[in-house]
Amino acid sequence: MSWGRVGAVLRRPAVAAVAASTACGLILGVLGPFGSYLNGAPAQRIGYWLVCVWGGSLTFGLCVPALARWAQARRLPVWLWAPPAVALLSLAPAALSRLLALRLWPVVSQVSAGEWYGQCLAISTVAPLAILGFTQRRSVDASGPESAAADPRDRLPARLGRDVLCLQVEDHYVRVHTPHGSALVLMSLAQAMAGLKDVEGVQTHRSWWVARGAITGVIEDGRNLRLRLTGTLEAPVSRSRVGRLREEGWLDPGSAV
Repeated sequence: MSWGRVGAVLRRPAVAAVAASTACGLILGVLGPFGSYLNGAPAQRIGYWLVCVWGGSLTFGLCVPALARWAQARRLPVWLWAPPAVALLSLAPAALSRLLALRLWPVVSQVSAGEWYGQCLAISTVAPLAILGFTQRRSVDASGPESAAADPRDRLPARLGRDVLCLQVEDHYVRVHTPHGSALVLMSLAQAMAGLKDVEGVQTHRSWWVARGAITGVIEDGRNLRLRLTGTLEAPVSRSRVGRLREEGWLDPGSAV
């Protein structure tokens, strides 16, 4: 197998997670933190820490991404949901590690359950940070050519139809407006515009894109311009784009109000 293929395999999420947790378990087994260097031979310690880290990684790997998606859909900041989630999820690896340690080294019963949980929490805090960082990196990578062609209409509820009037950026989402309402879609504005390449439209603002067929007029408010769209929608036009849009016929002077 070539080094290129090895690198491709290691970049797979599941393989990367196993490799990272295994490396962490090996390091902890050799260093023997929290006094574990006094317990047994190195091989036994390494085996103990590998099992503990694998168990914790499985718990956090399954739960943290799901919680992150849930929180993102409700626009909850990380600082609000992550700390209680880590505290709760740390109970599972704490229980696993203590039961295993008592089986191997009964002397550890001298350590109170509270102190044991605190030690486990200290180690477990690293896991969600790594998972969230990896998830964010994949989200950035998702802006590549393959995902850029994703059609936002495919992610809309059936009741909204597929006739897109405009796109509006809201945080990490794009709100897709149709004659029947709107819905948030998790993608960038660039990705959404690429997915609507079969629809004649233009980006009027860094946070807005409008379909030509949806424009019903132009609203001039001093130096500010807005496009009036089907229904009650209005899309802003940034000053830096006014000249180009006027030259290309998007701003019809006769329709200004």
